Amino acid sequence: MKFFLLLSVIGFCWAQYAPNTKPGRTSIVHLFEWRWADIALECERYLAPRGFGGVQISPPNENVVINNPSRPWWERYQPISYKLCTRSGNEDEFKDMVTRCNNVGVYIYVDAVINHMCGNAVSAGTSSTCGSYFNPGNRDFPAVPFSGWDFNDGKCKTGSGDIENYNDPYQVRDCRLVGLLDLALEKDYVRSKIAEYLNHLIDIGVAGFRIDASKHMWPGDMKAVLDKLHNLNTRWFPGGSKPFIYQEVIDLGGEPIKSQEYFGNGRVTEFKYGAKLGTVLRKWNGEKMAYLK
Repeated sequence: MKFFLLLSVIGFCWAQYAPNTKPGRTSIVHLFEWRWADIALECERYLAPRGFGGVQISPPNENVVINNPSRPWWERYQPISYKLCTRSGNEDEFKDMVTRCNNVGVYIYVDAVINHMCGNAVSAGTSSTCGSYFNPGNRDFPAVPFSGWDFNDGKCKTGSGDIENYNDPYQVRDCRLVGLLDLALEKDYVRSKIAEYLNHLIDIGVAGFRIDASKHMWPGDMKAVLDKLHNLNTRWFPGGSKPFIYQEVIDLGGEPIKSQEYFGNGRVTEFKYGAKLGTVLRKWNGEKMAYLK
């Protein structure tokens, strides 16, 4: 019995490291900025027949609309609410995509933006993809709702309120990333609203999450959110399956925050791999493709 319980605990702790893909399917394609209807067709016509395991999609929740420059990709990383309506499609189209992709064995992995809301310099109004009102100046996001109590303005110790020194882990995690309003994930209310959003996606049928800007959140705060998540939808996944978690932690060395700090929450994107591959492809420092293993 003790051995069984130990195996059960180990299995539960490691469940979020498993991508939940079908046997023999190991590749996940990133369909950045694609429409939900187009992704559904791609799953059915191309990805499933060719053995792909999943699709990472752009953030599906309501974001600010930026017109100068005209509708840049990065507006998707400035949330206004957790309603499911973006230029990729509405909630019904999102649900249809998840269902159709899951039905052919290609699972959906959501790019989850949970560290912050929109930029502090954005004007108040309803210029958002669902038309929800928001006022960054007084930290008012009624469609969630979030208010001034739910942000880290009081914890950040820099003069600008933004990160000024990446060698200070407190600044990196408590101050604004390029002006983006930093959520106070130490508060259970904030954690619960984020978990509510992620659980809605899980219940629809997604298989996991890429956690954007993980480096800018305390690992313990992230764990508190992840501990609130549901198991995956048993319509497509075995009972007790946990969402696959992979975190964006930019660690190229030379800074105090290390990717290892986040291993307990799930997998971590390895940025050193891309940097090394770029060096080889450019043939810098005498590197050659033949040296790769």
